[in-house]
Amino acid sequence: MSTPRTATTFFPPVAEARRWANGVTFPADRPLINVSQAAPVAPPPPEMCAAMADMIVNDASTHLYGDTLGLPALRTALAAAWSAAYGGDVAAHNIAITSGCNQAYAASLATLCAEGDEVILPVPYYFNHRMWNDMAGIKTVPLKTGADLLPSVDAAAALITDRTRAIVLVSPNNPSGVEYPGSLIADFLALARTHSLALIIDETYRDFHADLGPPHDLLRDTNWDDTLIQLYSFSKAYRLTGHRVGAVVACKSRVEEIEKFLDTVTICPNQLGQRAALWGLENLGDWLAGERLEILDRRAAITDNFPTLAAKGWQLLGCGAYFAYVEHPYAMRSDDVARALVTACGVLTLPGTMFMPDDMPQGGRHLRIAFANIDRAGIKSLFDRLASTDL
Repeated sequence: MSTPRTATTFFPPVAEARRWANGVTFPADRPLINVSQAAPVAPPPPEMCAAMADMIVNDASTHLYGDTLGLPALRTALAAAWSAAYGGDVAAHNIAITSGCNQAYAASLATLCAEGDEVILPVPYYFNHRMWNDMAGIKTVPLKTGADLLPSVDAAAALITDRTRAIVLVSPNNPSGVEYPGSLIADFLALARTHSLALIIDETYRDFHADLGPPHDLLRDTNWDDTLIQLYSFSKAYRLTGHRVGAVVACKSRVEEIEKFLDTVTICPNQLGQRAALWGLENLGDWLAGERLEILDRRAAITDNFPTLAAKGWQLLGCGAYFAYVEHPYAMRSDDVARALVTACGVLTLPGTMFMPDDMPQGGRHLRIAFANIDRAGIKSLFDRLASTDL
């Protein structure tokens, strides 16, 4: 009997983790601290909400089908923003707007891979990338990272076969938070180009990078589009997670292939979300700069408060953008630890086992903390609870 595509992969990790809190009562003075999902919990700023309300009432096209590849004005604006930010040459025909960054990944892989092809993912990986690979019949080839959680170009080269179609990087990284140096990203581009592979860079969290300049110089390469595919999410930048707006930046011919995928799956991206993203690009530059500073302060709060956990045997392995990646001190696997913490101290986090293949036992030592969901005071409370808990 054949196996359905969905049966080839695991249950969605965030949904699974939420089930751990079902039926658990949390005291009013110690509510659940949910650091399991990397998503802003506040709505967009009031000015954007007002603009979106006006769109709904006064722009009839908001309710109609639109272009499959996205709102032309948004594609043009994003191309201009990318050209300015990265010092390269990006045109509207290099842009496809998608229903979130997950769809950007799926659409890109659909243009690259056939059944049985291979994609290299640094480990720990973003679990939805692995899930899509599974359901598309693509073999995930895990690339082990070092103690600094950075992947090695030489190690990646050793994994390339005649079925390899792409190398995928996520920077700032999900789940580790680590920011990949621009020089390392450039070396991966060179490796991919040498082997006629695609280099896919998921930059969902680029707006919260610690450095103000471009995170890499790849778009300054006049031939960037022969190898590079960039993925982006408006969801994190403008708190539009529920509206599902992402983007692919790639060569014109690949964007044309992506159009086939998008037309079949969604017909067009969410019209209200696209218009909101365009409004954000045009009006929220200063606001987004403030959001970045807030995230950087929460990142600093992680390192400032971590000695509380370090004294109990915890280790901070990576920290940046929305995430801290830690090693726990308990004599049990991280999936058991994560479940136990819900009832023991009212903390919901994700175990490292969700970010690694089953045959990599180091995932059993790790937890991911999505700290963008809590402020500096919340981070202190989180660490105080963890430090006072024995399992």
